[in-house]
Amino acid sequence: MSRKLQFEAPTALEYFAALVADDATLPLLEAAACVSQDTRTLPDAQAVLGEVDALCAALRRRLPADAGALQRLTLLNRYFFHELGFAGNVNDYYDPANSDLQQVLARRRGIPITLAILYIELATQAGLQAVGVSFPGHFLVKLRMPQGEVVIDPFTGHSLSRAQLDERLLPFRRERGLVGDDDAPLGQFLQAAPARDIVARLLRNLKEVYRSSGDLPRLLAVMERLVILLPDDPRERRDRGLVLGELGRLDLACRDLEAYLAHDPGESDVPAIRRRLKAWRSEPGSLLH
Repeated sequence: MSRKLQFEAPTALEYFAALVADDATLPLLEAAACVSQDTRTLPDAQAVLGEVDALCAALRRRLPADAGALQRLTLLNRYFFHELGFAGNVNDYYDPANSDLQQVLARRRGIPITLAILYIELATQAGLQAVGVSFPGHFLVKLRMPQGEVVIDPFTGHSLSRAQLDERLLPFRRERGLVGDDDAPLGQFLQAAPARDIVARLLRNLKEVYRSSGDLPRLLAVMERLVILLPDDPRERRDRGLVLGELGRLDLACRDLEAYLAHDPGESDVPAIRRRLKAWRSEPGSLLH
């Protein structure tokens, strides 16, 4: 009697890890759809992909076969921002639902980076060349057009002129002493962001939301993904270790802090981390010596 082979479904973290394993094949939309999912269950990213594909198909049906890039862009903006009604959530910017693509699709409200991820997918399927831009303070979308580059603010749907971009960049330049004859050119801040960097920025947004609200379990879930996504960044291991420590999981917390110190990060917090690690190891009943 033959036995049926049984395959255990991957966990949400295993699924996410498989998606982000290789830069060359990292699927931005699917990886972003997994960011807000519970770590114990497999995320229903396919539902997000299916809904976005349906929106893209509806847009493509409206595009004349001979439509040029400018006409495609005009139709895309009308469809995305006006007909579908996607916009920035100005009333509750720090709502974690703004970082959840399923919620953004349902509510048509989000933050710049989630709106940009959806916009880029629709633009790409409409035959346009669109990329994400990790502009300081506000994520943007850049489109390569025959007439030149167009920069869109996905939060408002407005295209931004060079003067407007310079104005937005000025506080960042001043903060870092980049104002003057030799300041960094604007184009340096408009480079296309790799998919891994976009997912990392999305996760770090959520990280700050949950850290500010003190929601440690959800903060840990975000940290788990950041460590998977950025395995060579010791600061993410450190931050996960500190959260694990606050949750009382000292064995795992110590491993993360040890890994951070072993990396010799050269950060100013190293003495404090050493003291924290020593204190945890000396906890009554601790087996971490």
